[in-house]
Amino acid sequence: MDPSALNSAELEHFITQEKQKAMVNEMVAKLTSVCWDKCITGTPGSKFSSGESSCLSNCAQRSLDLSMIIMKRLQSMNSMP
Repeated sequence: MDPSALNSAELEHFITQEKQKAMVNEMVAKLTSVCWDKCITGTPGSKFSSGESSCLSNCAQRSLDLSMIIMKRLQSMNSMP
């Protein structure tokens, strides 16, 4: 998408989408780093062990759940008068 060809509303929408993509990418990178450091204690082989796989899955799920709780809390705080 060529930003110079956009009107003001389209440009604002484009920028918002790009910011959201950047936030998701940053969250995934942070989540990967945190969960990797927590769950992979040795040199990884060609496959994760069942314990590593379970740990990675649980770590990611807890992090995503926490992010959702925080987002909902911030939204409720913003909607208060």
